[in-house]
Amino acid sequence: MKTLEKLSRFTLLSLFLIFASCSDDDNGPTDPPETDVTIVAAAQATPQLSSLVSALQKADESSNNDLVAALSGEGPFTVFAPTNDAFADLLAQLDGFDSLDDFNTQQLQDLLAVVLTYHVVADAAVMSSDLSDGQTITTLGGSTLEVSTQGGVFISDATAEAAQVTTADIVASNGVVHIIDKVLLPQAALDALADVLLVPITDLALGNENLENLVAALVAANGDLPTVLRGEGPFTVLAPTDEAFETFLDGAQLGDIPVDVLTNVLLNHVISGEVTSDDLTGLGSGYTSTLAVGAGDQNMSLFFDTSGDVTFNGVSTVVMADVKALNGIVHVVDAVIDLPNIVDHAVANPNLTSLVAALTNGGNTTFTDLLSDETEDFTVFAPLNDAFDAFTNPNSNDLNAILSNHVVVGAAAFSSGLTNSYVNTAAEFDTDENLSLYINMDDGVTLNGTSNVVLADIVATNGVIHAVDAVIDLPTVVTFAVADPNFSTLVQALTELTPSVDFVSVLSVQGGAGSDPFTVFAPTNAAFEALAAIPAEADLIPILQHHVVAGANVRSGDLSDGIMATTLEGDAITINLPGTGDNIADVTDGAGNTGIGIDAVDVQAINGVIHVLDTVLIPDTTN
Repeated sequence: MKTLEKLSRFTLLSLFLIFASCSDDDNGPTDPPETDVTIVAAAQATPQLSSLVSALQKADESSNNDLVAALSGEGPFTVFAPTNDAFADLLAQLDGFDSLDDFNTQQLQDLLAVVLTYHVVADAAVMSSDLSDGQTITTLGGSTLEVSTQGGVFISDATAEAAQVTTADIVASNGVVHIIDKVLLPQAALDALADVLLVPITDLALGNENLENLVAALVAANGDLPTVLRGEGPFTVLAPTDEAFETFLDGAQLGDIPVDVLTNVLLNHVISGEVTSDDLTGLGSGYTSTLAVGAGDQNMSLFFDTSGDVTFNGVSTVVMADVKALNGIVHVVDAVIDLPNIVDHAVANPNLTSLVAALTNGGNTTFTDLLSDETEDFTVFAPLNDAFDAFTNPNSNDLNAILSNHVVVGAAAFSSGLTNSYVNTAAEFDTDENLSLYINMDDGVTLNGTSNVVLADIVATNGVIHAVDAVIDLPTVVTFAVADPNFSTLVQALTELTPSVDFVSVLSVQGGAGSDPFTVFAPTNAAFEALAAIPAEADLIPILQHHVVAGANVRSGDLSDGIMATTLEGDAITINLPGTGDNIADVTDGAGNTGIGIDAVDVQAINGVIHVLDTVLIPDTTN
């Protein structure tokens, strides 16, 4: 149990020396109603006041106090009597106090007497009808209470929460009792209990002279925020100091910041749940979510790191931890945590330093400018440091192009919304044809068959980051064939079933090193299953060659009705637009088979483009 040194000046003897008389104008009539039951006897006879009786008796264990006898005396008195539930609520707010038995020293018992006498008005029996809105009442200890009659009868003490009179005008021989739903606390008790009294987070901030700017910001941003932080919670609040706010404002005024922006900045300091410094240290580093709203209306991510001091988003350090409140916990921090964009998150995370170095190599600002743009949403697949260490760039591709291949522009794609599908990245074939990226969700999230998402959904203001375990190199048409399970039979045909031809090497060349670029018409597994049997190697080789047009990257926008293209096998195929039924286009193969459907188009690789077929093309076997 903590000792409360501030209590030495508070004794019942000194309190009785400063009784304050209450005039008729202030506190109502002074003549008590006629009855034979004293205030103490009335309390003893009321089950919901048993804790009050116990509190009076506990206070009287100090040699300085004799409250039971005093309240059994002539009076008249007015007593605001807290219920058992009110005392239970008070004990819940006191760190280390489980029951009234914990007031087990003379110092603590004298403090209890200070609290109890704050509920007593001497020399007056004030009936409820004598109370008026805005009335000020002087208590036995010389402190004041304020009355409100708006929507009921409420009594305000030195805290931010008023007590409500739930039962009025219990008449006793020496005064009157009004039952209330809260233990009233004078400022003297608040000062004495400062180390152990748990108050709502808002009240904690109000009582801290170094958090005045935070309180002002809460009020300026949203009138409901102080009320929210008085709610049940629990919350963890990262409370910037006054100096932190001054630095953040940089000479501006709170009113200069749009209300919605300021509100979101403040919510970026609030975590749902109670997170202690020990919790953070045990985790080491990682992400949690704040109540701020980021891209896609998702809660903003917050990076914490405890490798040295406890820091948040790499910009704000805890200077005072674990300040307990009734509805959560507060950590005082030395900087306002602004709303992070994609770049801010990347810079804050030490596991992404290699990525940041690559993005900014040689003073390059292309990516930092792009990914700081608040008018677009982005999805970034961010390779961790180990991924960069392991990457050898086997095709000597341009690093900027590789980095662009990790960025999807125009969408914040969260893991919950991902499906087996193709998306376009910021990387390009030639100058204006964005490369595709294949996302596979069969076992986690895998990209182009080589890179796995190991940490998903880092939410920023302008998008989302997914941390990945491998750098995603620029894809060839072979990359997509291998990555997409719908092409597994095609891959088998190109490799196991045709060992005499190195189709993989032929279709992997790029940059004009071979017959690239290629336009590949890729049959699905279902297309191969529709064959009576997959032909032997000698017949299969020309069939596979009949699906490839060399030397051209022919996208859907380049097609026209009746266009013909010569394949590697030597025969031409004809494409007709529009297609029949669900087909995007119809293909006639070299053997004259018609109505072959193109089901998907423009899977763009760095060395060509793939269009998906529902039927295997057969060349002319008579020529």
